[in-house]
Amino acid sequence: MRMRERIVRAACVAVSLAPACLAWGAPASAGKVLVSFAGRFDLETVGRQDATVALVGDEFARALRVATGHRAQWPGVSFKAPGGAWDLSGYAEIAFRVANLGSRPTEVYCRVDSPGGDGSKNCVTAHVSLDPGQSGRLRVPLRRQLPAALSEKLFGMRGYPGGYVKDDGLDAARVTQILVFVSRPSDDRMFQLGPIAAEGTHAPESWLSLPPEKFFPMIDRFGQFVHKDWPGKTRSEKDLAAAIKEEAADMAAHPGPGDWNQYGGWKSGPKLKATGFFYPALHAGKWWLVDPEGCLFWSHGSDCVGPGEGMTPISDREFYFAGLPAEGDPLAVFYGRGSWAPHGYYKDKGSFRTFNFTGANLLRKYGEGWAEKGAEAAHRRLRSWAMNTIANWSSARVYLMRKTPYVVSIASGGAKPIEGSTGYWGKFPDPFDPSFRKAIARPMEREAGRTAGDPWCIGYFVDNELGWGDELSLAKAALASPEEQAAKQEFLKDLKAKYGNVAALNAAWGVAHESWEALAASRTPPDENKARADLAAFYTRIGEEYFRVCRDEVKRIAPNNLYLGCRFAWVNDRGARASAGYCDVIGYNLYENSVADFKLPSGLDKPVIIGEFHFGALDRGMFHTGLRPTASQEARAAAYRSYVTGALKNRFIVGTHWFQYGDQATTGRGDGENYQIGLVDICDRPYPETIAAVREIGASMYKTRLEAP
Repeated sequence: MRMRERIVRAACVAVSLAPACLAWGAPASAGKVLVSFAGRFDLETVGRQDATVALVGDEFARALRVATGHRAQWPGVSFKAPGGAWDLSGYAEIAFRVANLGSRPTEVYCRVDSPGGDGSKNCVTAHVSLDPGQSGRLRVPLRRQLPAALSEKLFGMRGYPGGYVKDDGLDAARVTQILVFVSRPSDDRMFQLGPIAAEGTHAPESWLSLPPEKFFPMIDRFGQFVHKDWPGKTRSEKDLAAAIKEEAADMAAHPGPGDWNQYGGWKSGPKLKATGFFYPALHAGKWWLVDPEGCLFWSHGSDCVGPGEGMTPISDREFYFAGLPAEGDPLAVFYGRGSWAPHGYYKDKGSFRTFNFTGANLLRKYGEGWAEKGAEAAHRRLRSWAMNTIANWSSARVYLMRKTPYVVSIASGGAKPIEGSTGYWGKFPDPFDPSFRKAIARPMEREAGRTAGDPWCIGYFVDNELGWGDELSLAKAALASPEEQAAKQEFLKDLKAKYGNVAALNAAWGVAHESWEALAASRTPPDENKARADLAAFYTRIGEEYFRVCRDEVKRIAPNNLYLGCRFAWVNDRGARASAGYCDVIGYNLYENSVADFKLPSGLDKPVIIGEFHFGALDRGMFHTGLRPTASQEARAAAYRSYVTGALKNRFIVGTHWFQYGDQATTGRGDGENYQIGLVDICDRPYPETIAAVREIGASMYKTRLEAP
């Protein structure tokens, strides 16, 4: 899954939505008013970047109206603390009401700085997404740093107990300024904000004062945080047995939508051509999938359905854990070795020892045959939850039961990369190198007679969140690679065909290569302004070759199943356009608050499937919210409803896949991710608030989509 460091550092956002006409004169709750627009407020104290301001309302109920341009990266306003700093050490958050007065959905950000705040360090940031005319409350939790004694002992995680941080956060006793802005707007925006206040009480948790010898072990035998209680925490095997009965009763009361066929398609809705396989189609002005029986289908699913998501490294930190099984214990089968760690503490550490808490808890819960019983339960759950897709990264043990439609993920691992490229997950594969086609062919050939040609298989994603960069980056990367790089040689062929001789290229680019051989040996890209047309053209060639080879290899083995793209996380318009001629459906991972306004680049009309999104909270003992934070399980459920409803009303989107089925391990996977993002917790117990939202949306999704304007 993708990681955006700025988003990872963002604090939890609690949003209560209301009409924009609500009163603006006072904070919602008692607290310390930091900025009030009442009385004789001096507009000259407001810092401005590409923005104009005005006071609205009477002197006792005033708000600040902000109109921004779109030339600056972060146009908006700022407020300096009188006397240099506010002491907010006793408060939990900064909060204020904000309304979107413009005609487009807008994300309004708030950054709170302590000395040295620069947008990354010594600050915290949060935001709220608002539709036109909508008002919400923007909350910025004042995230604090761990005590030094614990900070030295805690590592290998993205988030830390209580939501505390190690390397960022702020000094709440010295808050220097508050900034309110929009990020990189494509056009002018307008919003309104009310008085800004520090609210809530910061009550340091008791464990913060514990010395390390009392704090550790901090994880119980079920993989849960020891020093906190919460609703639904598992304390014994009896709790797990009771959970089976409780959930069985719940699923009996909620058997799943009655108007779905075996695939989860809309059997009582309009009928299209039945081909025996899934395919995309335009119907009533919107893109849909059509299931093998010809019923309209919208893919409502979850990633990572299976028992593997609770695996965590234990090497170097065995002292974190209480009750790890001894050798010979039946639970000892869940020890293992890992090496995947592209980021964080375990990167470059080689092999490390692991323990899978999810698997262990499933054995405790179901006993003998736990894997099969857990897989059967997953299918029953998805149907009961009104979900109809087992999405990416899921266990073959589960999806090959062929009771729920599924997608398959393959990767171009082993392909030679473009050496000059960069990306969060690694270098971009060179689609012109013969190794690339082979790297796609090998995993696809393994799917022959397995998932290829299976009516239950929707299709295939190839790769995940590649480093597409800007619209010139891959072409520049090819030129920055060794001369034997296949992409570089291909670029040189294009340049020779266009310019004929190197002198003509030199004149166009403003360079002085003595020969084509000299250009091949050079690893310095040209001035992008002078070479832009050629760089952009070859970027398109790289993209189109990538998608062409992927399409060809998928269809060679599975001609009747869909090619779903590469799960874009970061992509420019040129990269997206390159996919359109080859993908049956274009996959995007979109960690946003809303996708209602999502659009493809101008002129493209293709179906889109959301491969990943999520929301998380810190009220169930976990340490990190994931990429889209919320304040509570109730807020998390509301965010789910809003996101999927927006997707259902978007004409391009044919499905949303939640990342992921189960919480990550409390102490993190190999790269440190330890997010509260599951539909079920580490003990395989569903989160009732989120499940209620999933059911509600899924049960009505077909009518919602068909009837949307």
